Amino acid sequence: MAKRVYKFSEGNANMRELLGGKGAGLAEMTNLGIPVPDGFTISTEACTDYYNEGKTINKETEQQIFEALKWLEGVRGKKFGDLNDPLLVSVRSGARASMPGMMDTILNLGLNDESVVGFAKKTGNPRFAYDSYRRFIQMFSDVVMGMSKTYFDSILEGKKKAKGYKFDTELTAEDLQEIIKQFKDVYKDKMGEGFPQDPRAQLIEAIKAVFRSWDNPRANSYRRMYDIPYEWGTAVNVQSMVFGNMGNDCGTGVCFSRDPSTGAHEYFYGEYLINAQGEDVVAGIRTPQQISKQGSMEWAVARGISEEERQKDYPSLEESMPEAFKALTDVKNKLEAHYRDMQDMEFTIESGKLFMLQTRNGKRTAFSALQIACDLVDEKVITPEEAVCRIEPQSLDQLLHPNFDQNSLLHTPFIGQGLPASPGAAAGRVFFTAEEAEAAHSRGDRVILVRQETSPEDIEGMHAAEGILTMRGGMTSHAAVVARGMGTCCVSGCGDMKFDEAGRKFSLGGVDVHQGDYISLDGSTGKIYLGDIPTVDATITGNFERIMNWADKFRRLKIRTNADTPDNASDAVRLGAEGIGLCRTEHMFFEAERIEKMRKMILSDTTEAREKALSELIPYQKGDFKAIYRVMHGMPVTIRFLDPPLHEFLPKTDDEISKLANDMGLSFTEVKKRCDDLQEFNPMMGHRGCRLSITFPEIAKMQTRAVIEAAIEVKAENGFDIVPEIMVPLVGDRKELAAVRKVICEVAEKVKKERNSDIQYHVGTMIEIPRAALMADQIAGEAEFFSFGTNDLTQMTFGFSRDDSGKFLADYYKSKIYEADPFAHLDQNGVGQLIQIAAEKARKVRKDIHLGVCGEHGGDPASIEFFNRVGLDYVSCSPFRVPIARLAAAQAAINNK
Repeated sequence: MAKRVYKFSEGNANMRELLGGKGAGLAEMTNLGIPVPDGFTISTEACTDYYNEGKTINKETEQQIFEALKWLEGVRGKKFGDLNDPLLVSVRSGARASMPGMMDTILNLGLNDESVVGFAKKTGNPRFAYDSYRRFIQMFSDVVMGMSKTYFDSILEGKKKAKGYKFDTELTAEDLQEIIKQFKDVYKDKMGEGFPQDPRAQLIEAIKAVFRSWDNPRANSYRRMYDIPYEWGTAVNVQSMVFGNMGNDCGTGVCFSRDPSTGAHEYFYGEYLINAQGEDVVAGIRTPQQISKQGSMEWAVARGISEEERQKDYPSLEESMPEAFKALTDVKNKLEAHYRDMQDMEFTIESGKLFMLQTRNGKRTAFSALQIACDLVDEKVITPEEAVCRIEPQSLDQLLHPNFDQNSLLHTPFIGQGLPASPGAAAGRVFFTAEEAEAAHSRGDRVILVRQETSPEDIEGMHAAEGILTMRGGMTSHAAVVARGMGTCCVSGCGDMKFDEAGRKFSLGGVDVHQGDYISLDGSTGKIYLGDIPTVDATITGNFERIMNWADKFRRLKIRTNADTPDNASDAVRLGAEGIGLCRTEHMFFEAERIEKMRKMILSDTTEAREKALSELIPYQKGDFKAIYRVMHGMPVTIRFLDPPLHEFLPKTDDEISKLANDMGLSFTEVKKRCDDLQEFNPMMGHRGCRLSITFPEIAKMQTRAVIEAAIEVKAENGFDIVPEIMVPLVGDRKELAAVRKVICEVAEKVKKERNSDIQYHVGTMIEIPRAALMADQIAGEAEFFSFGTNDLTQMTFGFSRDDSGKFLADYYKSKIYEADPFAHLDQNGVGQLIQIAAEKARKVRKDIHLGVCGEHGGDPASIEFFNRVGLDYVSCSPFRVPIARLAAAQAAINNK
């Protein structure tokens, strides 16, 4: 029979995968001689069994549970279910990855109508006994049976109100007995049967409930957010109860070995409550007190509480229970020294004696993580390599973007939520078109651009906006990708929003929001608020630079950026980018003075007319490239030639069509017909990318001339040696690339001859079609570099539209078909296999071929680990994800030594 249940003394910190984080921590503390209530852990393998066997606990595991329970009875000298002196236990979840508050806990399990009477007599404390029973009924009904907490909260609050009480601790034993009766009546009314009285049945049902909580909506969302695999499962910890609610020499609390917000460790940080159980500390019913005297005094000053009032009503643990405080301080120091990291600990004090219920590496802000890592290096506790691995790469977003003022946030109505498409916080007046947004910005207004979905022609309005909100689109929609590139806050795919552009309003959360009204967006959570919430600028400290410098020493992958403007490029260089891996040229054509020339080129019906229109665009295009080259100071710049279908540039309104017709000497009808003819049923797979240059080689000629002339001129004017990398998009066949490459090289060589220049340049392609990955050996014969465009490669491999997948992916998550958005985290099994095949094939043909990634996955830490493993040379990501990529690349290199 496979072992599924482990006593704490049988485990250790290295058994995290089997025992979960909490179980491994309890086992390690037990081995260290730290006071831990006795208990046992039901392994994560038992959770897997539970789901594989139709959500049942098999007989073998059940037998092991009751054998362990019998052992626990012997150790504690009490019987489970005894009517006079019952053994009571807690049942807690514990996944291998910390998931605070995501899963469920039941305390005081084992009580029933008869044993609570004996328990009251044995302890000589009826109030405590009945308080423990009412808590158990409340938690069991909620966690195990799925009843709403409100049924019980209303009874409890009603009794307190009737008696004139402020706190639960004022309830008498008689009050609690009445509450218990009402609780049981509600339970019977809602469940159709009496509250369960058999402790063994209570235990098995509680264990099942903890296993079920692994699959509850909040746990599933948390796992997707933090890349925690569903198959890991959770362990369950069954532990003999210790009681913080027996009286004023008892208490419970949470503490940290260093401040989780700042990383400071001048004094002992944490909170506790006297005469309470664990859930009271986080429930907010009573004001928690501080652990240390210094912390308590600072807390009181911040709230205008006098020293006399503090000592009377809010004394620190150090003052109220000095012996317990000393014991807790010793444990804190021992655990931090043992784990060599900041610890988050839970404890209970029963009759003055300290018991530890949990220790784990504490969650912390990015600011705190940097401070703690650097301090531990300075204290010679960890090495710089370990310090780099202690920082969660995604958390660096907190340091690079503004956040909301937390006090103001608490008082601002929340009205809805979309996808957290681009981090940061923004507040401003709502505008519904790019033109109106730009005009409002020029008047000095802070603007939130609200669109059903954005398109390239919205670029000026997006640039003017503090934040962007869209009804449609996913994490890699146009709005999301462009916003991340700009470092602009964006919430996308808010499907609950009812959009009325004509009426200049949208409805969400029962509220109509009109043009000019203020809203606030949190791009890190996707939350939308009604009103103008002040923001606080992000701060970058010396610790940030120190960690980044260490990371740069350890990483192998180069980090480039996706940037289309000098401002984007400048931001990226400031944050450590080593080149541009993707400069999209299409956005450059949407400015007012350029779009007319672009439209004339598209609608011209002869090569000569197109070339004439394009010649007028060369100075603009060349100016764009020169500005970017100057910012990059000779670092590599990969320029993607025109990619989107031409219809995206065409006029949309009758007024625009009329103006264009007049400028071209054509009728409205002729221009309208040509615009209609260029529309495509499936433009994503239509006349775009390299196909444009094959049909209209004059486009590639114009862009090549602009690229090469700009590089030559910047060399002459600024002394920077520019080696442009020209990237041909959407290639699926060697002959396609050969045809476009021939045009590029002919023009480049012609310009070099005209300018008497020996400038070097490279021609390569994006691998974004599955066929291109499979034919990579042939394509490599024409390409000096590959850049994997993982956005389109994912889209074409899955057959998903990245703008529409948000409508059904939630059902895929719910059905456990997918665990994560493949546009946010690379599908390593499918898309990743194509990348690996392409890399291996290409290197057989061209050993020095340069391989990189320029899709959104280039800034995703889990994807970066894969790119490092398969030997790519660089990743390219949006400017504000560059530090994240630098850190993730270093961690990948360290972990794959």
